[in-house]
Amino acid sequence: MSDDQARPFRVDVAPGEKRQFRVEVSETYLGDPVEIPVTVINGEEAGPRVCLTAALHGDELNGVKVLQEVAATYRPADIHGTLVCLHVVNVPGYQAQQRYLPIYDQDLNRSFPGKERSNTAERMAHAVYQRFVSQCDLGLDFHTSTRNRTTMYHARADIGNPETERLAETFGTNVILSGEGDAGSLRAVASRNGVPTITVEMGKAHRFQPGLIEKALVGVESVLAEYGVYPEGTVTEPSWRTVMGPNEEKRWLRADTGGLVDMQWGPNPLVHEGEAICTITDHFKDEAHTVDAPFTGLIVGVLENPVALPGHPICHLVRISSETREEIEREISRGEFDGYRSYGQRWMADEEDAE
Repeated sequence: MSDDQARPFRVDVAPGEKRQFRVEVSETYLGDPVEIPVTVINGEEAGPRVCLTAALHGDELNGVKVLQEVAATYRPADIHGTLVCLHVVNVPGYQAQQRYLPIYDQDLNRSFPGKERSNTAERMAHAVYQRFVSQCDLGLDFHTSTRNRTTMYHARADIGNPETERLAETFGTNVILSGEGDAGSLRAVASRNGVPTITVEMGKAHRFQPGLIEKALVGVESVLAEYGVYPEGTVTEPSWRTVMGPNEEKRWLRADTGGLVDMQWGPNPLVHEGEAICTITDHFKDEAHTVDAPFTGLIVGVLENPVALPGHPICHLVRISSETREEIEREISRGEFDGYRSYGQRWMADEEDAE
């Protein structure tokens, strides 16, 4: 077959066809099939195959909405190549609204590329990886933070891989955390095996956050335009970008005392060295412990649960350069620094009742 001809996808989706179906990846205790919902949009013209995945952790819902919108927006006539949307990968966790596979608490996103004869998570990972991911050329894997925390909108990618770096920069987040990723994670395994893949982190579990979903859809279009999958699309560039390599300073700040947590930073996630991030007090307010920023940086993840034990993570802080800080401060002064807000409220979700 000529490189100029569109390729049929291995689940019998012909060029110029869009199919929505379910694929069995496991069974329940009753022997009923566990099926993941899939959309394949196979373009009329040849081009890259892009795999989009959501809900590898079953309670992370923002990506589920992103993929629903992607599947509804693009048509075969628009596409040069193939879009493969795996709407909910961890179906048992999604049904239970839990992060991991229920009962055994297996992490599907530490189980790739999986094995045909192994535990439940590795069998499911094997089915997903072999049938879909390994057939593709690029991957976008959508996540949120875990329960009781939230994360700013950012990408995680192995910037040491030039193709992965291109993908991450094209998606257009302001912040990229660079690293190979955890062993067994989808992005680490796929990238290592020649399918450049990034993780998109966005907000909180158990809900849709429309502001972040809209930004992710812009990022998807930017990727599709850059790689020629959607020639009519627009490649977008953020006004500033910081890339945090594995050797650059980023730190989870943790509570040294137990008690009630009063977050004091905000409304923007930029904090300066010495500023108070939160105060932890006992129930009588006789003792108070203040957690200060050890350096100027961005808060990319934060505790939402207002109680803490010693050792509990309070926030994930990444150092930024003075040039990045100055650009952020200019955006704040112009009222344009809205990348981590939803409905004009703090992305950390204090008083976020609009959702």
